[in-house]
Amino acid sequence: MRLTADADPALWIPVTDSLGWKGRRHRKAAIRMLLGQANTALGATERPGSRFGAWVMSQAAPALMKRADGRVLVWTWKADPELVVAMATAQELTPEIRIARASMPMDYDDTQSFPTRLGAGEKLVVAMPESPTAPPFTTYTWDTGTHLITLTAIGNERERFGTLSGALDDLARSIRISDDLTGGETPGVLRLPPA
Repeated sequence: MRLTADADPALWIPVTDSLGWKGRRHRKAAIRMLLGQANTALGATERPGSRFGAWVMSQAAPALMKRADGRVLVWTWKADPELVVAMATAQELTPEIRIARASMPMDYDDTQSFPTRLGAGEKLVVAMPESPTAPPFTTYTWDTGTHLITLTAIGNERERFGTLSGALDDLARSIRISDDLTGGETPGVLRLPPA
């Protein structure tokens, strides 16, 4: 299953399609922010090699994204790439994933209905996590029956994260499944652009 989205280019920079030099500054900033949030959540301080590590990962990211073949889409906020990173994923709904979703803590049951073209979805906003080291995040999920489609946005600043709510909702509404249709006479695949 492949995902596609119509992210507003005035607001979002796609990390997924930023191969090579194109978008490397935003890709590196997004990875640096995520590494910083992981370090903070684990109680570690930033190490001197963290910037180098972010650079190395930013160079490997395009190959990993290409290998994901449309199952992962990532964006950063254009005005401030380290403010928020949004990542959409499509996972096959295996019994293990269903069990993991059913076993989530009660804190994650405070969801709102969020219907889109993907079906009846759910939205969970945690702008002020209980732990002071945890980053603010918003998660949108859709269960298609065979796949779990998720958009997760992780913020860097609690105070400014809530200002992105409308833009995140618009991004979530633009996500859809990109169907591959066989062309009939030729063995290739015909990809139709979004309507």
